[in-house]
Amino acid sequence: MTAPVVGVLSLQGDVREHAAVLVRLGATPVLVRRPAELDAVDALVLPGGESTTMHKLAVAFGLLEPLRRRIRAGLPAFGTCAGMILLADRVEDGALGQQTVGGLDVTVRRNAFGRQVDSCETDVDFAGFDRPVHAVLIRAPWVETAGAGVEVLARVGTGPAAGRIVAVRQGRVLATAFHPEVTGDDRIHRWFVDALVEAGGS
Repeated sequence: MTAPVVGVLSLQGDVREHAAVLVRLGATPVLVRRPAELDAVDALVLPGGESTTMHKLAVAFGLLEPLRRRIRAGLPAFGTCAGMILLADRVEDGALGQQTVGGLDVTVRRNAFGRQVDSCETDVDFAGFDRPVHAVLIRAPWVETAGAGVEVLARVGTGPAAGRIVAVRQGRVLATAFHPEVTGDDRIHRWFVDALVEAGGS
């Protein structure tokens, strides 16, 4: 079987970390900064970073509309933290003029967990996994509301943010508010590659 070619949006953020996980899983990562690079991939990871900077650079590189078109056309996509914000159809507390790529019928609250000093780590139960996922939440968003077609995969279990949604899926689009690429736990990436990329989203 040919290894899937998985793009990593490389405008800013945790690009190398995601690419390293994809290599471990046998996928072929491609750094995506231009529309031609986007055209060559089977799937796309949108990493954590700073969502307003990513939006501005996507516009500057002529990527925003191509990203929207490919995701609407069914490109498997996985967003983490800022990537979740980019994939949300609606954003609360966004910067003035901030736009998204869209693809998830959710409203996401930007910087919901507070400033950098308020960043935290917690274990969350993730739908379909036999043991919890360690969630690293760095200036992270959470999902305020999710449409009827969105599957909620994980919520915060304890603390002030208990019950808040931090992982969702809609069709071939997956997003987490946390950073699985930094924990050494490849299960979410593996599920994305196996179930959404290679298996056609089943």
